[in-house]
Amino acid sequence: MAVITEIPGPKGLPVLGSILDLRRDTLGTFLRIRQEYGDVVRVSAGPPGLRTVLHCVFSAEGAQQILASQAANFRKDNQFYEELRLSAGNGLLTSQDADYLRQRRLIQPMFTKRRVDGYAAAVTLEATATAESWRDTAEVDVVQEMNHLALRTVSRILFGADVEAAVDVIDRNFPVINNYVTQRGFSPANPPRNWPTPANRRAGAATGEVYAVCDRIIAERRAKGEDDGDDLLSLLSRAGSEQDGTLDPAEIRDQVLIFLLAGHETTATSMAFALHLLALHPEEQAKARQEADALPPDRPLTATDLDRLPYLTAVLKEAMRLFPAAPVIGRRSVEAAEIDGHLIPAGADVLIAPWVTHRHPGLWTDPDHFDPDRFTPEQEASRHRYAWFPFGGGPRACIGQHFSMLESVLALAVLLRSYELEAVDTEVPLAAGITLQATGPARVRLRARK
Repeated sequence: MAVITEIPGPKGLPVLGSILDLRRDTLGTFLRIRQEYGDVVRVSAGPPGLRTVLHCVFSAEGAQQILASQAANFRKDNQFYEELRLSAGNGLLTSQDADYLRQRRLIQPMFTKRRVDGYAAAVTLEATATAESWRDTAEVDVVQEMNHLALRTVSRILFGADVEAAVDVIDRNFPVINNYVTQRGFSPANPPRNWPTPANRRAGAATGEVYAVCDRIIAERRAKGEDDGDDLLSLLSRAGSEQDGTLDPAEIRDQVLIFLLAGHETTATSMAFALHLLALHPEEQAKARQEADALPPDRPLTATDLDRLPYLTAVLKEAMRLFPAAPVIGRRSVEAAEIDGHLIPAGADVLIAPWVTHRHPGLWTDPDHFDPDRFTPEQEASRHRYAWFPFGGGPRACIGQHFSMLESVLALAVLLRSYELEAVDTEVPLAAGITLQATGPARVRLRARK
């Protein structure tokens, strides 16, 4: 088969291209252009001289080539990752080459299944506290509540007893940083960060406050010699090898910031939309609750309970299909490459979109319908490996995916054992940021169970 060199795509406006469509409705625009132009689409956005050309790849095969089989040719060298690196540090999510390999080797032992399973106690502790806080409440916004739950959980696992010192600072400042990185990451031109613009000053103050609280906790731990605990900060402080040395305080802070960002916003999104979908679908909610109710009632949930919750796990996976926490993933090509039968030029900005691939009618029957039974073992085995990739894939796949699944499933089980849910909001407005952003509430009515 001949390689297609002329990649199709929308012409857009004569001067601005497709930038207005992308800014008005990024996710909807990607869905539309796949339907109109196919699985590999070229999109121009911005005025001449500041124009960005995006090569969008929507097929499962294309995603596999970019993330896995040709991963070395598609790097995190684009503008978005540079902005994220400048705001959140050179941690595991943003680092590359020798830095990334060294960090991965040092950090991998902290995310073995055995180590992660030990975090189940912190998950159930925070989920139970959330359930108790709802006792005198008739209605909650699950977007807000799951953000708070996930932040407290990851902060407890990171900081241990110092959890309270970090939660408020992160909760106030991360949305500012998220918005700043998103705006600059997708803008055709940005003022230098050291110019005293209102946006620069707000983001600088937010980043400074987050850095300060992390640096203070790290310094206090080191001053007291308290780095023998089981929380991730203690493990990072002790991490080292003859080959890779140890992490200095700035490197530890960068890893902490990435864990906070990737470990709470993504998991919060998955849990919030799982609850939202269950509230909209009473039959599926009852089936998931039946599993949770079958667990022993006289003890906190543990990692061993995960295998006893296959339907609830399928609910979560289906929520992550419909509402992937990372709806769009960017890379930049080093050399020209053939991707899904199309020639991607050297130096191209390339986007793959779980938001679109997870709804691809060639991969999913009735793709907009909520159906947890898509994730039975038999159904999963029959699909392309990259029909569903909420954790990315290949050598840069998310190191925390087992932790995210453990936290989400156990927390959902705790909440479903405590409440029946009824949807108030049937639609939740969305936007694409560093992660998928709910720009409005997802309210549910609560009915406490005895």
